[in-house]
Amino acid sequence: MPVSFTAIDFETANRSFASACAVGVVRVEDGHVADTQYSLLQPPPGHDHFEPGNIRVHGIRPADVAGAPPYAQYWKWLVERLEAGAPDGILVAHNAIFDTGVIKAANAAVGHPARSWRYACTLRLSRAAYRLRSYSLPAVSHAVGVSLENHHNALADAQACAGIVMDLAHRSAADSMEELAAHYGTKIYNTRL
Repeated sequence: MPVSFTAIDFETANRSFASACAVGVVRVEDGHVADTQYSLLQPPPGHDHFEPGNIRVHGIRPADVAGAPPYAQYWKWLVERLEAGAPDGILVAHNAIFDTGVIKAANAAVGHPARSWRYACTLRLSRAAYRLRSYSLPAVSHAVGVSLENHHNALADAQACAGIVMDLAHRSAADSMEELAAHYGTKIYNTRL
């Protein structure tokens, strides 16, 4: 089951998708965790106010990100790192429409040109593979025996997402993300972010 992918999770400062304030990244190569990254982020200007509801969810406050790298700087560094490690890599997120929406909106806010990405969604994969009462990240993680100690910590969520993909790869004996998605009747999406 030598699947390779990068699990990613963002937290946002407010309701704007562009307001990325934290990111967790877990890079898996040939079925093994090769790297993990966590960073608080300064959201792009104009999207950098923190709403009380978001703070209640993840606990990140404006003072916490004061010394953090700006989103634009961190994203450029991360893309270079991801491309160096796995140029044909696939991003994976739980409810990927949210996380890909954050990337797209934040990149637009800072003027980064859109680039092509392939991605898969563990929410869709989970719905296809498991019979559960809930398909939230904590519920799926618990059902497959993946630890999720601190939900809404971006790294913890990315690690849980990676664990779900590795469970799915084990169950399907898939040798690639494409095989895994096909086995469960889902797909790898192509988009520009």
